[in-house]
Amino acid sequence: MPNYKLTLQYDGSRYRGWQRLPNTELTIQGKLEAVLSRIFDAPVAVFGSGRTDAGVHAIGQVASFRTAADLPPERVLAALRQYLPADVGAVRLEYAPPRFHARLSAVSKTYRYRVWNSDEPCVFERRWVYVFPDALDLGRMRQAAEKLLLTHDFRAFSADRTKKSTVRTLTAVEIERVGPEVRFTLTGDGFLHHMVRILVGTLLEIGRGDRDPGCVDELFAGERRAEAGFTVPAQGLCLMEVEYP
Repeated sequence: MPNYKLTLQYDGSRYRGWQRLPNTELTIQGKLEAVLSRIFDAPVAVFGSGRTDAGVHAIGQVASFRTAADLPPERVLAALRQYLPADVGAVRLEYAPPRFHARLSAVSKTYRYRVWNSDEPCVFERRWVYVFPDALDLGRMRQAAEKLLLTHDFRAFSADRTKKSTVRTLTAVEIERVGPEVRFTLTGDGFLHHMVRILVGTLLEIGRGDRDPGCVDELFAGERRAEAGFTVPAQGLCLMEVEYP
């Protein structure tokens, strides 16, 4: 039974997220499974590296699936590009080792959050950025970001109360200004529900002067979501890359 690895990108603006839902066709997983089942003429279950939320985008999402029939990857890729909607793009398809699983085999993920930090209109980028025109001190935010690195319990930065462990390791948190944008790029071994969006919201409050950079230590110690910053909207978030051994 062949195992396939699919790299894809999508504009999540009109979707309810990655995970298939019973009462809507507007999920990325649902779209992929419908098209692949048509290609292979049999049900195909697709597993993603992670469940991006409603409105979140991806440039480097990875999925895996197994099938009874063995069709050449290039043939399947061509059919995916033909039948998937224009806002979901199949970038690459290849055979994967038998034990490969898009989620379980992943060792790190990189997300980027884009903030339009200007009072100028943002007409053409509005679906992919969060408009936040307030003045920001990048130095203060970078000082706070340093405290996020390495291994911590990120319970205060998670909207999920069902996880057995909220300990994660961040290996990079970069903050840069690109014209009118401020971009936050975070890499880690895994991310909790809304974790990136809460971290960015907290950093924005620090950059605006509402909080001190030292509050990050207090948030780690207190482990209370209510004490952390606001959750920024989904449209500014994009899954950039998933790494494997």
